[in-house]
Amino acid sequence: MGLALESARRGAGKTYPNPSVGAVIWKGAEVLGRGVTRPPGGPHAEVVALSRAIRRHGERAVRGASMGVTLEPCCFQGRTAPCTRAIIDAGIRRVYVGCRDPHARVSGRGIAKLRKAGIEVHVGIAEAACREHHRGFFAVCEHGRPYVTLKLGSTLDARIATASGESRWITGSQARALVHRMRGRSDAVMVGSGTALADDPALTARRGQRVVGRPVRVLLDSRLRVPTAAQIYRRHEDARTLVLTRKGARGRRNVAATGAELLDLPGPPGGLDLAEGMRALAGAGLTTVLVEGGGGLAAALLREDLVDEIHWILAPRLVGGDGLPALAGLGVQALSQTPRLEWLGIGRLGDDIHIKARRRAGRGDNLK
Repeated sequence: MGLALESARRGAGKTYPNPSVGAVIWKGAEVLGRGVTRPPGGPHAEVVALSRAIRRHGERAVRGASMGVTLEPCCFQGRTAPCTRAIIDAGIRRVYVGCRDPHARVSGRGIAKLRKAGIEVHVGIAEAACREHHRGFFAVCEHGRPYVTLKLGSTLDARIATASGESRWITGSQARALVHRMRGRSDAVMVGSGTALADDPALTARRGQRVVGRPVRVLLDSRLRVPTAAQIYRRHEDARTLVLTRKGARGRRNVAATGAELLDLPGPPGGLDLAEGMRALAGAGLTTVLVEGGGGLAAALLREDLVDEIHWILAPRLVGGDGLPALAGLGVQALSQTPRLEWLGIGRLGDDIHIKARRRAGRGDNLK
């Protein structure tokens, strides 16, 4: 299953709305083929692995072989044929499944079809690791919204800019490289209008100066304040921009002319219903969202219990109380109201410290 997971991780951020599944086929000690799910409309991991194995070793070698797959094979006709049919037709003898598919159209039916065909199926192999990899898909299927990761970069005293607004660069080059890797593994990157106006980010994933990924760009802009000349609206054949806004916002025609998709949300005057916004993003096919907005957006998402994971990068600098805080107010009056987190890890990124934490059962005790 380790090889299947290794393959699956290569597809992260490239297969939405489908999960990035990994598959491996072997017989004895020999690996015959590996595969990862292709972008929508392309073959799933199981079919890719089977095709490679047959092309390299022939159909006879594949018959009687074993397959490991990170997620239960699909069993219905969609854009592609059912993976269960391909596995059965290829003569696979044993299938090792990382975790059951939470999608209502599968949910154990794929496993049942394989067993009915006489295939030996083992379920729950490296289940925790497989479920962790597919956390975005599980979040959408079980809770109706993407898995949300909040990235914060600040000084040691939690400031993201000086009183004059200077913020580049608080963290170092290794931290920035990590952020680009995180972008490349995410379906989308989200910012608020304040960050878009202040920094004019491109929101691409880069390695050095080379663009290696273009996640979906998500902009929260209730009043459509961000000019259409901004980089977030820049057209590219591989780029997609979603704008969460209010139905009556002025300038809709100009924004639509850039090719951006407008998603109308309810909300209080000057604000947006963020929970509804996350449901809208799931409806647009997104399963994982990396949030890079400022302190206002970060606090708003935390107040609504919409953050699943936090990556906080601390630089060995001090700005003081007159600097811009990394988090706006959370409205906490008692410690029992604070978001509850658990540590995932702490490490060094050059001179900076990288802290990872995840929400746990507590205040809201639910994914909204």
